[in-house]
Amino acid sequence: MKRITVESLLSIPLEDAAETIVGFLKSYFAGAGAEKAVVGLSGGLDSSVTLRLLVDALGANKVTAAIMPDTRVTPPEDTRDAAELAGSLGVEYFIIPIDTVVDSYSVIPGFDAGNRLATGNLRARIRMNILYYIANRLNGIVVGTGDRSELLLGYFTKYGDGGVDVLPLACLYKTQVRELGRRLGLPARILGKPSSPRLWKGHLAEEEIGLSYEAVDLVFYSLIDLGLSISEAVDATGLPVEVFERVLSLHRRSRHKRRLPPFPSLPWLQEPVKEI
Repeated sequence: MKRITVESLLSIPLEDAAETIVGFLKSYFAGAGAEKAVVGLSGGLDSSVTLRLLVDALGANKVTAAIMPDTRVTPPEDTRDAAELAGSLGVEYFIIPIDTVVDSYSVIPGFDAGNRLATGNLRARIRMNILYYIANRLNGIVVGTGDRSELLLGYFTKYGDGGVDVLPLACLYKTQVRELGRRLGLPARILGKPSSPRLWKGHLAEEEIGLSYEAVDLVFYSLIDLGLSISEAVDATGLPVEVFERVLSLHRRSRHKRRLPPFPSLPWLQEPVKEI
């Protein structure tokens, strides 16, 4: 069996993929009748690539970026990189520190700012609320920045960075997004950053997942895109079977994030929710 490597993932025509995404965004916004694309800009890879594609699709005057650091956990260079990128593309942007918003949740009985997971997810949900406020005010659409790897892993906050209207990068794996960013000419300091949701200080995605994105992407690519069995994929990629088990466990445990909330079905209603 032919060896499957990261180069296999990058062999797709990424320029054509970018053109497809740009065309998709043009069509989506024309159909939605929205005046603005509103995007959260972190200074990281995915949001930077998303911003560039939005500008290519809609023009800078149709895009608004919100940079939303919690200055206690967000490195200053991330805020600087985000602002410099938005400025270089001619995009209107706002820097909105969320420190005091996070602290305002201390009115909740038992609130514990030191609870890393709960407070980290709270930061993501606060950012989502801010984006939707801006979008409502500007007759805008909230554009998500998640990629295919994150969606399949469930590596996003439900009703946080997962709470968006459209996901232009959901067709590309993380390794493909990084290469696309290189071809789009994004700054090297952004391309070289380790992936991080910045939900707490020192937060790094690959440390939390326990695997590199190269390994994650090879697992999904071999099983989903190529349709290999696990044993075939192990042989083709050279990755240990434990890596496949870890990725599949994360994928299966996060199914609820990729679905609408479940609800009971009454026997006399064949389709409780139906488009008409």
